[in-house]
Amino acid sequence: EVQLVESGGGSVQAGGSLRLSCAVSEWIESYCMGWFRQAPGKEREGVVVISSGTARTKYADSVKGRFTISQDYGEKMVYLQMNSLKPEDTGTYYCAARRCYGYLILDPSFFPDWGQGTQVTVSS
Repeated sequence: EVQLVESGGGSVQAGGSLRLSCAVSEWIESYCMGWFRQAPGKEREGVVVISSGTARTKYADSVKGRFTISQDYGEKMVYLQMNSLKPEDTGTYYCAARRCYGYLILDPSFFPDWGQGTQVTVSS
């Protein structure tokens, strides 16, 4: 099991930017790291995933061109740079991990390890 701790959430106006960080307890190349979000009254949805070994990524259509995931092996960190934020991006953002061997999937039900979440609020 991998321990994950998110940080960096906050409140921002539409069009603004935020950078989320996820500290990972150990780095495993066969893992995929993902960012997910959940708005009030809605199901948790995948935002983006990245392969720890290959750095290949898969983004949800709703965030393509606005969000960028990155990872730092040495620091055991995963980042989510969010630009051009919209009110519909509001929600609790979670970092998650799974053993994936490079197979990218945005379905949260496939991820067993989760952080506690960080709140992102975008006002219009």
